[in-house]
Amino acid sequence: MRQPTVGTPPEYDLAENDIPWVLGTQLTRRSGPLARASEGSRVLMIEAHGFARRKPYHHHKLTLLFAGMRHLRDRLREAGYEVIYLKSETFGEAFEQFFSEYPDSRLVAMRSPSYGSGERFAELVEEAGGELRLVDNELFVSTRQAFDEWANAKESNSFRHESFYRWMRRETGVLMDGDQPVGGEWNYDDQNQEFPPPEWESPPLPEHDHGELTADTAEWVEREFDVWGDTDIAEFPWPVTRRQAVRQLRQFIDERLPEFGPYQDAMRSDDWAMSHALLGSSINIGLLHPTEVIQAMEEANETNESIALNSAEGAIRQVLGWREFMRHVYRHSMPELGSANQLGAEHDLPEQYWTGETDMNCLSETVGDVHERGYSHHIQRLMILANFATLWGVEPEQLNDWFHATYVDAYHWVTTPNVIEMGQYGHGVFATKPYVSSANYVDKMSDYCGDCKYYKTKDTGTRACPFNALYWDFLDRNEETLRSNHRMGLMYSHVDNKQESGDMVEIRERVDELREMAENGTL
Repeated sequence: MRQPTVGTPPEYDLAENDIPWVLGTQLTRRSGPLARASEGSRVLMIEAHGFARRKPYHHHKLTLLFAGMRHLRDRLREAGYEVIYLKSETFGEAFEQFFSEYPDSRLVAMRSPSYGSGERFAELVEEAGGELRLVDNELFVSTRQAFDEWANAKESNSFRHESFYRWMRRETGVLMDGDQPVGGEWNYDDQNQEFPPPEWESPPLPEHDHGELTADTAEWVEREFDVWGDTDIAEFPWPVTRRQAVRQLRQFIDERLPEFGPYQDAMRSDDWAMSHALLGSSINIGLLHPTEVIQAMEEANETNESIALNSAEGAIRQVLGWREFMRHVYRHSMPELGSANQLGAEHDLPEQYWTGETDMNCLSETVGDVHERGYSHHIQRLMILANFATLWGVEPEQLNDWFHATYVDAYHWVTTPNVIEMGQYGHGVFATKPYVSSANYVDKMSDYCGDCKYYKTKDTGTRACPFNALYWDFLDRNEETLRSNHRMGLMYSHVDNKQESGDMVEIRERVDELREMAENGTL
């Protein structure tokens, strides 16, 4: 059984009338109620379609979710389980059908990490005349109680990822030498910000033979829902079964992790995956447990000389540190975080996020990656998509909705702290400053600027890069809020110079021009 290793995992047994209910983001036999059920037990799975009509979800995202559920259904049946697989428009309708046939049963399910979902499910079950027992979610490294005890023991009420990450390292013993980090440093981020030379070739991409069930599901998704993104699954890279996910993990460890570290922040227009793990979707729907991913990376670091410590630590930090931190920040900050907007951003998300039709090469390439596969890596998300939206002044909830709909690994508990807080500085629960930049950062960490219509070094003028004018305009219009931030002092010294020289007037005019261009589709 796979359970959290930080904190005390839940202990419980199933009563005779208890039926495990397996949610679509909990596709595993190794955790939760299903792991405690004897073979041959009755199991409930509900394929509800109504949620998929609420947003223009990426075709690959819905295909992944529904195909994953159907594959698990078939595997469980082959193993002798009695799987009740209900297809319905809503969960409420499915509960009514289930309890009309099995009135004496009690459903037992792991609590979903998305805010309010457990309470809503309980209400629907009660309305259907049934009973639901929610148990702790075991698909994380740390328990809710362990994090809360750590947070309450701190002198400061603020959440900081670095202190959380160090605590998690100590608690798990991962990459630790006694009470000190292996190698003497807690993280090696300064070694992970290089751009690869032209001759560097990224490792081969994972390949899966998805078979007829996944293909049929993909065709059905395209017919049934108003989807966004590429509907061709000829090169669909996402695992939909446990076996495929384990193979993808192994491929990452053997072929991609050795190359991961130094170039993990780099962006290349002809290389959507670089050396990234591409495991987020598998972890977030339960095909892989985060503890086994971390363990595999740590063991590889110990046994494979080709894997440098900065590669192993950088990848482990994303799972052991950041993913866990996002889950707990979300718990503590909702519901306020979901609509947070401390900078008062009021603009709509530009249509270019849906169409990709823009002369800004970095934005066009990144949106194109997302459209094709429902994926781009973390720096594209933060420093292209979220950066531009923040500079533009996009209302954070709109950008969050876009990420939620378009990424295969995105769920509300994942996107909300990443997008609204980290990406757009919407709340202040853990971000200490806005993560914004001009074209200079994009040029340093990518090859996008070389083939772009816009000039990366110009602030104003017909072909000046939009990132530059928008950057200075963002600092100017948010001066009252941000100038006192000690991490922004240098930037505001440059703002002072532009205000005194009169350059800010031209910058504001350029921003007005850019907004008109976005409106008429010529940005």
